[in-house]
Amino acid sequence: MNRIALLGQPNSGKSTIYNNLTGSRQHVGNWAGKTVEKNEGTYTYNGTKYAVTDLPGSYGLSGNSDEEIITTDFIRSGQSDLTVVLVDASQLERSMFMLAEFARLGKPAVLVLNMIDVAQNLGKKVDAKALAKKLGIPVLPFNATDTKDYDKLKKLIADELKSPHKLTVAPPESHSDVKSDSQAKFDWVDALLSGVAKTGNSVYRMSKFDRLMTRPVLGKIICIGVVLLSFLVAMIIMIPFMGIGEMIPGVLHDPVDRLLTGWNVHPWLVSVFSTMLPNVLFFVISMASFVFGVNIVFGFLEEIGFLARAAYQFDGVLSKLGLQGKAICPMLMGFGCTIGGACGTRVMDNWGQRMLAMSIVWAIPCASIWSIIPVISGMFFTWWQTMLVCIGILLYVVVSMVIVSKVFSKKLAPKESRSGMIMELPPYHKAHWKHIIKEAFFKAWDIFKRALGTVTLVSILFYVLSFSKDGNVDHSLLYRVGTCIEPVTRFFGMGWQTFMAFVSGAFAKEAVLGTLNAVFMGNNSLMEATFFAKTAKADTAMLGAAMTQVIQPAEALAFMFATTFNIPCLMALSTTYKESHSLKWTVKVALFYICNALVLSCIVYHIASIFM
Repeated sequence: MNRIALLGQPNSGKSTIYNNLTGSRQHVGNWAGKTVEKNEGTYTYNGTKYAVTDLPGSYGLSGNSDEEIITTDFIRSGQSDLTVVLVDASQLERSMFMLAEFARLGKPAVLVLNMIDVAQNLGKKVDAKALAKKLGIPVLPFNATDTKDYDKLKKLIADELKSPHKLTVAPPESHSDVKSDSQAKFDWVDALLSGVAKTGNSVYRMSKFDRLMTRPVLGKIICIGVVLLSFLVAMIIMIPFMGIGEMIPGVLHDPVDRLLTGWNVHPWLVSVFSTMLPNVLFFVISMASFVFGVNIVFGFLEEIGFLARAAYQFDGVLSKLGLQGKAICPMLMGFGCTIGGACGTRVMDNWGQRMLAMSIVWAIPCASIWSIIPVISGMFFTWWQTMLVCIGILLYVVVSMVIVSKVFSKKLAPKESRSGMIMELPPYHKAHWKHIIKEAFFKAWDIFKRALGTVTLVSILFYVLSFSKDGNVDHSLLYRVGTCIEPVTRFFGMGWQTFMAFVSGAFAKEAVLGTLNAVFMGNNSLMEATFFAKTAKADTAMLGAAMTQVIQPAEALAFMFATTFNIPCLMALSTTYKESHSLKWTVKVALFYICNALVLSCIVYHIASIFM
């Protein structure tokens, strides 16, 4: 098979080209022995099949990061027949540094000048033929968002595989020190572009918006406001799809229940097909629709150049957590939905940063948490005490983020691999909506397919634990387990009732009130409380009266903290696994949050018991 490798810096458009070439015919995983994302796919052109490897995005080939080592070793090994080197035509001088390092490897290649439309709009001109003559390899002006350009790229690749070209020039090697060697590469780029590339205005003038965006305080406020507004837009986009998904359980439940009951099917199987599976479909559609909305918003912000400004503003703050400034957008998105935050980490430059960002996003309470905590707190505390509870949770969010960083950053983003973010703010330009919507749909469909199996499997497990023939909570396996281990959970500040709600909250935060209603009031079964959580309504006044008769304020407070800082929900867990492609790290993070929630609950309960 003809093997192609895509090489380029982060944000060079490499992923866009890879997705457009391979479509759904791709596999995502991790490189053997490394926690670095590996993308491989295929496409067919004129009856010939081509294999494409999307190499990890990196800024060079001479560093010590896993991404650069993997990329360099892959190219040197000869596993690919041709390397497609991508550079940003709108920032050609900076982007060509990768080509300077690749030139020393002596491998067949073609050079793709991506974002040529943006360069032209800025008044920049590149003589592709003159550049090709200097390099000795083909040079293709390209626009990754324009589907018409892909036939040119495929033809070029096919022609080059028949008669490949190698670079005829390379920068001289300087063995004195790293600084001298880097300078030699920059000098090589300058000489190469002399007479080939013409810039527009020699003096760059910042726009009024950039002058505001680069202010230390006002710029951060603008960024936060834009991201929060973006979250609202993502919610608006997802509402129609979620509305369709929400209809599925109601439409299918009664007909399927009557049909299977009439066939004398076992009640457990009846409930699986009439209650669980339709709701699983609803959950997954909701997840995919939110991913669709988030990717449209993030795709727009990235294309117009806003994400780079946000990264610049928050890089100093987030570097203390081992992250780059790009993590601010998914973190803010996490206040709305952890799923959106996890998907938003795709803007990170490497897998380790991405996994660390997802781990920290889990510490941020989503909108569902803020819909249940004030309700439960209001059952036990006055309004001003409820405000103190919410403030206490927000303060611990910061503490939790620092703890997560300390625990996981040593492996995911070690200090020796970190460096200050040096970046050139990309020019503002119009968004390509057709491309953005296509990419968002592709990612949402991918999440839907991958999450359906995971959510179904975990849902069946929960069903086994919560099922009872008569719907009575006391007859479920979860009740038996909960009451059996109550002496242990009591130490952590929760009785069997609140512990069961804690467990169901790990499935879906909306299920917490329904579960409490089931165990304290005897209304509905645990399955109905969990899987109809978004539609079922609980009488909070009656529930509050029942709960205050059984549990003390200290237990309620411990339960609220435990629920808030437990794993966000099953869908977030599934999304993290699908986005990270690492079961090991997803399990590590999940176990950390479960242990953290229990320890926090224990501390809060025993301290609160002294004063309440």
